[in-house]
Amino acid sequence: MKAMILAAGRGERMRPLTDHCPKPLLKIGDISLIEYHITKLAKVGITDIVINLAWLGDCIKNYLQNGERFGVNILYSCENDGALETAGGIIKALPLLTHENEPFLVVNGDIYIDYDFSSLPNLTQNQEAHLWLVDNPPHNLLGDFYLTEGNVQNKNSINSNAEANVKKQSLTFSGIGLYRPSLFQAYLNEKVMPLAPILQEAMEKQKITGELLAGLWTDVGTPERLKQLNENIQGIS
Repeated sequence: MKAMILAAGRGERMRPLTDHCPKPLLKIGDISLIEYHITKLAKVGITDIVINLAWLGDCIKNYLQNGERFGVNILYSCENDGALETAGGIIKALPLLTHENEPFLVVNGDIYIDYDFSSLPNLTQNQEAHLWLVDNPPHNLLGDFYLTEGNVQNKNSINSNAEANVKKQSLTFSGIGLYRPSLFQAYLNEKVMPLAPILQEAMEKQKITGELLAGLWTDVGTPERLKQLNENIQGIS
C-alpha cells in the first residue's frame, strides 16, 4: 500500500510561525509533525510515500529528501501554482499513488496522532473510502459527519428526521482516510477542489465507511494548539 501526506497548505492560522517554516515541519518536542507520520508508516511497512508541496515546499523537500534516512521512499507532487485543496492535491498525485484500483492512505500533514497504522481495514469492492473520525474538538463543535453502523453519513442528508438527529452524535473528520482511486474518477479534470463534496456524494450511495479514531489526536491549526500539544506531550513523557 502507498500513502500520501498532505503538506501543501499555507497555514494562515499558524502565522507568524509559518511565514518561514511550512506547518508540517513545526515540531512537537524535537520531532517535526511530518516525521511522526513517516516513522509510523515505515514501522508498519508502508514505505512508498507521496508528499504534495506548495507553500515553502522546498523546505520540506530539502529536509526529507528521498526518505532514505527514515527507511522510506518519498516522491513529491509539486503544486507550483499554489495549493489545489485536498481533493485537487490527491487528483494531481494519483499517477504516483495508483496501482489498478488498490486503495491508498492519505494523512493530513498538520495533525498529531498516536494511531497504530497496522490495523488498517481491507476495503470491499463496494467501498470507495474508509474515514477515521474523532470526538468534536472545541474548534469544531458541530462536527462533520455521523457514523451509523459503520457507515459515514453527511449530516445535511438526514436533517429530515429531527428526532433521530437529536439522538445522533456528530463527529469530526480526523484528516486520515483510506481511498480507492475510483472515488476520484469523475473529477480527474478538476484542478482546485475540496474533498468534502466528493465524499458527500459517495456517502449518499453508502460507499463510505468509518470508525472512531482511538488515541491522541490534535489538529495543530493555531500557535495556541501547538503550544498546548507540546505541553501535553511533555507531561506524558
